Amino acid sequence: MSNVQFRSADRSLQLPGRSALKAFIAGIFKKERKALASITYVFCSDAFLLQMNRDFLQHDYYTDIITFGLSEKGEPVEAEVYISLDRVKENARTLQQTYRQETLRVIFHGALHLCGYKDKKKSEIELMRKMEDHYLRLFDKQQTNA
Repeated sequence: MSNVQFRSADRSLQLPGRSALKAFIAGIFKKERKALASITYVFCSDAFLLQMNRDFLQHDYYTDIITFGLSEKGEPVEAEVYISLDRVKENARTLQQTYRQETLRVIFHGALHLCGYKDKKKSEIELMRKMEDHYLRLFDKQQTNA
């Protein structure tokens, strides 16, 4: 069984090559020198994620992703990552990206958070975007050569 899982709450991910994507996500952790126990991506709607944002983070706004690290410091990463596919679709339109590219970006974003990357300060956001782009290029190259 893979240590990367995809689950559906009230939306399901329609993306070809899911096995290759799971292996690539596990590879991000290897490249970033972070031990991975398990990561579960849960795909959902705006309404579902808004409720989670309110219940767990006391934030009353829509977001595309919420990442919950479940492991203790120094332990292999165990996490749940919730992604609103409604928000991803909207962001793809706004940013003039394909749905696939934006979905992959958000998936990699969650993994990068768990590898220690942050996105609060301007410099952190710039580094996060650079790393997202790096892994998007690597994944696309891998898919082209597959």
